Amino acid sequence: MSPRAAWRLESLGFTEVYEYSAGKADWGAFGLPLEGKGTKSVRIKDIARTDVPTCGLADKVGMARQRAAGWDTCIVVNQERVVLGRLFKEQLDGDPGANVGDVMRPGTSTFRPNVNVTEMLEYMDRRHHETSLVTTPDGRLVGLVLREDLERAATPRS
Repeated sequence: MSPRAAWRLESLGFTEVYEYSAGKADWGAFGLPLEGKGTKSVRIKDIARTDVPTCGLADKVGMARQRAAGWDTCIVVNQERVVLGRLFKEQLDGDPGANVGDVMRPGTSTFRPNVNVTEMLEYMDRRHHETSLVTTPDGRLVGLVLREDLERAATPRS
């Protein structure tokens, strides 16, 4: 909220008023609730798979493979769940004794929770991706969106 609005609320007797100086776009990028006309569409935070497997830099590929059972990926995170990289099937099928940090793909693309499902699907179509990571602006893992979930969410219901 603007400083002017904050001062007005305080003048009305509200005692806990805060200014969010980063702005509305940042607020939405963290996946926090928004109001208004543009907020009725489905956002990727609403369908992101939060149960995506994770591992650490010092973990062995064999351990990551076990965690990723049933998935073709394992997301490499630190203790704060900040995304550092990603293991795909190719890396998961590699040497089980290798360190995750040595074989991961660093610098993987991530998207903010407030991205519209249709926009995300269009991006994935252009790039021929089947999955995409969702993180907050400070890099913390929210989840993984799958093309099939995006397609289902983008299809109008009758």
